[in-house]
Amino acid sequence: MDPRSEVVLRQIDQLSGQVLFIHAPNDQLLNQLGPRIDASIWTWNFSDYQGFQAAGFKTHFGVDFPQQQFNQVVIFVPKSKELLNYVLHNIVSHLEIGQSVFLVGEKKGGVERAAKQLHTFGHPVKLDSARHCQFWQLKLEHIEQQKPLESWLKTYTVQLKDQQIEICALPGVFSQSHLDVGTAVLIPYLDQVKSGTLADFGCGAGVIACYLAKSNPANTVYALDVDAFALRSTELTFQRNQVPASQLRLQPVSSIADAPFELDAIVSNPPFHQGIHTHYEASEELCKTAPQHLKNGGELWIVANRFLNYPHLIEQRFGQCTLKADQQGFKVLYACAR
Repeated sequence: MDPRSEVVLRQIDQLSGQVLFIHAPNDQLLNQLGPRIDASIWTWNFSDYQGFQAAGFKTHFGVDFPQQQFNQVVIFVPKSKELLNYVLHNIVSHLEIGQSVFLVGEKKGGVERAAKQLHTFGHPVKLDSARHCQFWQLKLEHIEQQKPLESWLKTYTVQLKDQQIEICALPGVFSQSHLDVGTAVLIPYLDQVKSGTLADFGCGAGVIACYLAKSNPANTVYALDVDAFALRSTELTFQRNQVPASQLRLQPVSSIADAPFELDAIVSNPPFHQGIHTHYEASEELCKTAPQHLKNGGELWIVANRFLNYPHLIEQRFGQCTLKADQQGFKVLYACAR
């Protein structure tokens, strides 16, 4: 069991009634809560959502606060400070003064920093410190009126050859305030991507997906991501750049296994972090199983850190892997399914 969940169980007597668990890990916590607690989950991780759904728990996937009443809320601290601010705002715009908000997180995950963010709404108290984690309680003294989602956006403009694209990114989305180096290295090669039905795996704020759609009105682009905030950001990026909605297919995925088949190309700056932890499984699976999702002659385009062993994995499955670029610590890799 996740150590954060173990700390929650140490303080189980603090919880009762309709309790919303936000960004909770998909472990055995909810099975051990007991009859006093009617638990619901709010998660923006599609893989966790599928796990909770399969276990029969009340689960909400998305960027919006669940539309029901709660007595208490337990937040598992997200990596992003801006995302925690967004979550806290949604909580205090739906709860009432005097209700309790609990915060749990790892010390190395920034729980002490996160606890300071609670001070805007009252006086938090540390109830427990164990398993290298902390558990805090806040009784709300201040509430707020809910702000529109668009007020949380960060935007920036990217010059992509002969066109500009305005990027819209919500809190917690990868490279929220600027273009990341890996995508910048990949961009000059996007004009070489085969036209047709394409997928951007790990779409983030939609930089790659939007460019592929704008470069050819005949392209249909599947934006694939595990994160609801990324999917909504990509949708907003398409809207801001007046790309027809008919060119975009938003699809939450746990891995490349959830991607559509018969694609003309898969393009990816693949993710390799989950929270504060490095996690290569999703991107390695992409290298290994991409041919199953491509048409004959379909293409795989990946940009990845130079030190990662993706060329070997791609060669094993495609029979070849072409190095298109090696710049600024990143490699652009290409393979064609035969």
